[in-house]
This record gives sequence, C-alpha cells and structure tokens, in this order.
Amino acid sequence: MRKPTMSFQRRAIRVGIGCVTAAFVTAAGLHAQSAPPKPGQPKTTPAATPAPVAVDPPPADYVIGVDDQLTVNFWRDKDMSADVVVRPDGKITLPLLNEVQATGLTPDELRAAIVKASMKFLTEEPTVSVIVKQINSRFVFINGQVGKTGPYMLKPHMTVVQLISVAGGLAEYADKEHISIVRTENGQTKRYVFNYKDFAKGKPAALKQNIELKIGDTIIVP
Repeated sequence: MRKPTMSFQRRAIRVGIGCVTAAFVTAAGLHAQSAPPKPGQPKTTPAATPAPVAVDPPPADYVIGVDDQLTVNFWRDKDMSADVVVRPDGKITLPLLNEVQATGLTPDELRAAIVKASMKFLTEEPTVSVIVKQINSRFVFINGQVGKTGPYMLKPHMTVVQLISVAGGLAEYADKEHISIVRTENGQTKRYVFNYKDFAKGKPAALKQNIELKIGDTIIVP
C-alpha cells in the first residue's frame, strides 16, 4: 500500500481543523441564541414595543401629586409620548403641548385634559393613556419609639394603629399614652393626641383618636 504523500496529509489536517472549527462556531452560535442574557447585558429589543403598563394599579382614591412619575402614551405617536415627573408647581411638560396641570387630578382626568389640549394641534382625537409608574407623593411618616421609623406608603383608609403596626409596633419603653399625629392643613400645623394604652383597653375616647391618616401626616411616638 502506498503511503500518503506529505501534501495529502497537510490537506487532511486542514480539512479536519476546518470541520472542528465550523462545528465549534455553529455550536457557539446556537448557544448564544438560546442562552439567557447575563446580568447587566441589554436584552434584544423587539421590532414593535408594546405600550407600557403599570405593575401595580394605584389606590382607588389616588390623585396625582408632586414627584409622582407618569408615562403619557399617545397611541402610534412616539414623538408626543413621554415619561414625566410632576414638578413642584404641580405641572408636567409634554412635547408640543408644553405645560399641563397634573396635581389634584386622577389619571383619567389628566388623560382627558391632555386629549383636550392636543386637539389644538391635531385634526383627530388621539388615543391617550396615562400610566402611573411610581407614586412618590402618598407618604406618611413615623418617628420615635417604634420598630422602624421613616416614610411609609399611605394605604387607603390607613389609621394610626395600622401605621404603627406596619412600622413594627411600639418599642418596649415607648410612651403609649402621649402619641402625637402632626398634620398640616391649609398652611397651618395641627396636632392630634392618641392614647394607645387606652385604645388597647377599648375606651371609647381612645377609639375615636385612632383617626384615618392623610398624606404627609407624621406620627411621633415619644
């Protein structure tokens, strides 16, 4: 039998290496397509991005406040859509429409106001949605002898006792008889007293002191 020539051997080696390389590249490509993106690695953006949706719907009694983050979406019109933050003056800024009053309105009321304002520039009524991305205005605060002080999101019909519970309860040496609720109304600061000790005993006067909280209230537990 004739021995393979050197040129034939070199060609065989090159062909073998090429096959291995091609297989490696093909496998790597398949892996890259099927493997999930690494943390921090941007995901592939689809050709058509759906309209954003709120992860958590706002409370039923929610009205827009300062620092709330909203998405105003004009259907099929990205140039007029925008992510906005409610300014301290209560307004938001939108492309073409400029300033629009937002505070004190529900998302649906703001949507109607935006539609009305846009009709000055458009020939047909647009389809607009107002999505609440983050609520930063509905907070109450608790300080002093509780498990965890700080701001808490105001839930519908939340009372003094409920906020104390959410904050981890009263500390061992808390003064349960002289808890204060500080509230600002019409530019004036008011103080309400709450006797937790009498409330726990079911005394009628203390039960009335367990008032429903409002945005911005501060509970002080000495």
